[in-house]
Amino acid sequence: MSFSPDDPGKRMEQLVRLIRHHDHRYYVLDDPEISDAEYDVLFRELQELEQRHPELADPDSPTQRVGGEPVAAFQPFAHSLPMYSLENALSLEEWRAFLVRLERHLPQENLEFWVDPKLDGLAVEVVYEEGRFVRAGTRGDGMVGEDVSENMRTVRNLPMRLHSNRSPVPERLEVRGEVIFFRSDFARLNQEQAAAGLKTFANPRNAAAGSVRQLDSRITARRPLRFFAYGVGLVQWADGVDRWTTQEQIMTGLDALGFALPEFAQLCSSPEDVEHRYAAVAAVREELDYEIDGVVAKINTLEHQQLLGATARAPRWALAWKFPAGQGTTRLLDIQVQVGRTGVLTPVALLQPVSLSGVTVSRATLHNEDEIRAKDLRIGDMVVVQRAGDVIPEVVGPVLEERNGGEQPFVFPAICPVCTTPAMRLPGEAAWRCQNLACPALLRESLVYFVSKAGLDVEGLGRKWVENLADKGMVRSPADFFRLTEQDLLTLERMGPKLARNIIQSIAKARQEAKLAPLIRALGIRHVGAQTARVLAEHFSDLDALGRADETALQQLPDIGPEVAASIHGFFANPDNQRILLELRELEVWPQAGGQRETEQISDSPFAGKRVLFTGTLPGISRTQAQKLVEQAGGTVVGGISSKVDYVVVGDDPGSKLNKARKLGLTVLDGDAFLRMSGGATNIA
Repeated sequence: MSFSPDDPGKRMEQLVRLIRHHDHRYYVLDDPEISDAEYDVLFRELQELEQRHPELADPDSPTQRVGGEPVAAFQPFAHSLPMYSLENALSLEEWRAFLVRLERHLPQENLEFWVDPKLDGLAVEVVYEEGRFVRAGTRGDGMVGEDVSENMRTVRNLPMRLHSNRSPVPERLEVRGEVIFFRSDFARLNQEQAAAGLKTFANPRNAAAGSVRQLDSRITARRPLRFFAYGVGLVQWADGVDRWTTQEQIMTGLDALGFALPEFAQLCSSPEDVEHRYAAVAAVREELDYEIDGVVAKINTLEHQQLLGATARAPRWALAWKFPAGQGTTRLLDIQVQVGRTGVLTPVALLQPVSLSGVTVSRATLHNEDEIRAKDLRIGDMVVVQRAGDVIPEVVGPVLEERNGGEQPFVFPAICPVCTTPAMRLPGEAAWRCQNLACPALLRESLVYFVSKAGLDVEGLGRKWVENLADKGMVRSPADFFRLTEQDLLTLERMGPKLARNIIQSIAKARQEAKLAPLIRALGIRHVGAQTARVLAEHFSDLDALGRADETALQQLPDIGPEVAASIHGFFANPDNQRILLELRELEVWPQAGGQRETEQISDSPFAGKRVLFTGTLPGISRTQAQKLVEQAGGTVVGGISSKVDYVVVGDDPGSKLNKARKLGLTVLDGDAFLRMSGGATNIA
């Protein structure tokens, strides 16, 4: 195919349009119009033209999906709206219990549900502004994930520009979906990895997650990833445009804009239709070229979704109805007791390896002594094993007819298997615990947790390196991480100069960018997870202030009861913990100001420490800019309306949230009042 040398720009535009069209036909519709050879001719011609005329090249050209230079670490990706997980149902009874809960909140409503298969991959949010791809991030903890924009640019079925004759393009669109490997592509990848002497992946989900989280996007570009949309986050429209009001309209709109949707996704007019759909998808599950582990049912009407809201981790209007777990039979070789960071002794089944749903399982948690007794598990038993929810290996029970008398009952140890301190089981608890605060196992697990993703998220410092450092006595407390040098790390076996330098840089970054909520979580206080840490960070200026709070004061905070308050107070009263906190302070690992934001120049703002909700289109300012004003002032922007909201800012076409705000007696501001109180748009960086 030839091009006109007189007008290469027009030919390049034509080629970009053609290749995008054929990419959509091939990767989204699975219905190619031309052969691979013909496609390659078009692609090579565009590459040649861009090399000759780089000044005319489109930055979103299909040729740019090959990946760029490696990065040292991923940057944080903050979600505009929480990217929730889903509550699960593992049986028909649990599905119907979900319906009962819905009926309590939505009586006399004929509920419709949007149902699609639950793909087993990596959840990602992709952001478009004015129809152009701008960034992408992983789910992370639901509030903040990792920026994987460069890697997602290489996913061939993900549109870089949005346009449609059937649907308007929002000014800002956050599309949420799953990145997956097809089974056939996964098999080829593992063959290639094995042939190259590289590590193979355990399953397609791990392969997808590992590929998206590559620091070198050129590696991601070589892997046949696919993105399937299942919903949206924040959507902002131009004035006068009809907005989506149902889940069905969202999915139809995404389809029109060029996104691939999961097969078998459809609207169900009743709960009974959902049950039929579940059975139909389950029947074809094994025939599909990709892995699914259930179906997701969402209430179709967005107004009902907003009315129901969400818990700290999941929306109340959606449910993942999982398929029965794949099962297998194998031998229980032994039971090993592990010690966790809170001192809990956890029995783990050591199994003769067995393949379940394409994954080799050789270990499974047995949770506690009571479970072993209830299931009458004995060492040497043939046992039924399944992947609970198609994810976590679980021992269902023994195959009694296979017993021959040689099986041995398991006696739970009365001492810690690591430090030999007597173990204790408190009244009302199922777990045995090691009470020795100096137990090496507790110390090691707490150190691993401190730098893990659940803690300060120090890139490159994984479990094996932390264990190695602890074994050599180089790290005995969390503060010791911040004293490490490159020379220290280079004494470790298989540690090279580049990796040592990267780890030290990651530790320095964790120190410089430390926020209060992640640090509270990283300390490993019993009963304090991500949500509780955020609550504490919103109410205390630093760890000193938190440490001075008594149990009564702590119980005044949202979702903190007597047991959690006692655990927090006890942690800060412990002399060993006080010593660690003093060391962290001396090392300047001591974030201020509510953990989630800096407080300089915001204390006098009426939005400082307040929860603000926006609804409708604000005059003269975008939603993103308005949210930034609140965050700069030390406030928090929320997506769901409740009695805990301090201000509701109302623009044009506010919808049902305004009525609910009035019923709750909340303070309502119009756009002009909001700008006056926030200091105006001049504060926007």
